[in-house]
Amino acid sequence: MYGITNFEVFLLAAILLNLTPGTDTMYIVGRSVSQGRAAGIISAIGIIAGLVIHTLLAAFGLSLILAQSAFLFNTIKIIGAIYLAYLGIRMIIDKKSENKNTSLPKQSNKKIFLQGMLTNVLNPKVALFFLAFLPQFIKTSSDVTSPIPFIILGLTFTFTGGLWSIITAYFTSMATIKLRKNIKAELILNRLTGIVFIAIGLKLLNTKAN
Repeated sequence: MYGITNFEVFLLAAILLNLTPGTDTMYIVGRSVSQGRAAGIISAIGIIAGLVIHTLLAAFGLSLILAQSAFLFNTIKIIGAIYLAYLGIRMIIDKKSENKNTSLPKQSNKKIFLQGMLTNVLNPKVALFFLAFLPQFIKTSSDVTSPIPFIILGLTFTFTGGLWSIITAYFTSMATIKLRKNIKAELILNRLTGIVFIAIGLKLLNTKAN
């Protein structure tokens, strides 16, 4: 099928890999806990958009440049770590949660989406993972210059990961809804989430290409 081999094995592996907690899961959980279901789901959609971008980069060979350039890898890694730390610090020092507003404004939704997408896109490990994982399920006899197998596999991985991310956001927000109704508890949740974001940034900073 379109130069793809063992698609069933790939699908099972994709599901299992997406069930394993990682940076994206922690980000979505953090948003869901501190800001509720809408923010969590929007974050998940942002992560999905990031995965689609990585799929296209892998399909058209741009990720190969990242894999072969230590300088570019470290540059993107540092930018991603700084960005996550910036988000975390903002959540720690933010005191706007005292203004109880149950619905997020459209502009806030847009920012949350972009933040989720950038969190994924600025993680060079995701790009390298796509380059290492997807080719294992592409027939060597197929046209290696064709992006179609990469796109199909990448979108399949994105779909399974996106579905799990949305489920995670929904149930995490439901489990912590009572805490968010308490102003002091919400403020604490925001600060804890900020610490989590900083920790994710530090973890990203310690990643290596190999």
